[in-house]
Amino acid sequence: ELQQKVEETEVLKMELQMLETERVRLSLVEEKLLDVLQLLQQLRDLNISKRALGKILLSTLESYRDPQPGKAQLFEVLDTLQQELAACELLHKQPMEQAQSPRSLSNPLVISC
Repeated sequence: ELQQKVEETEVLKMELQMLETERVRLSLVEEKLLDVLQLLQQLRDLNISKRALGKILLSTLESYRDPQPGKAQLFEVLDTLQQELAACELLHKQPMEQAQSPRSLSNPLVISC
């Protein structure tokens, strides 16, 4: 009976370790997903075209054509998408364009407060 309890304890320890590993993995995926969503929000605010966003997404997905994606591949896809979005030219041009041309002059009918 004592041997059975020891074996059950070992099985529970292994299951706990697997759950902790999965929790850490999910936490990393969540962080990466938040990064991707923030970049998408920034690009949307910069009025990037849907076509340009679609090209970025499709080129990322084309890199991973494995018919049976695994858990590790999900993180790799998100990581690659985050890198592609961060490399988008609009994100890097935006501060310079704002400093060079004020928006209030774009439409003469708009009254600036």
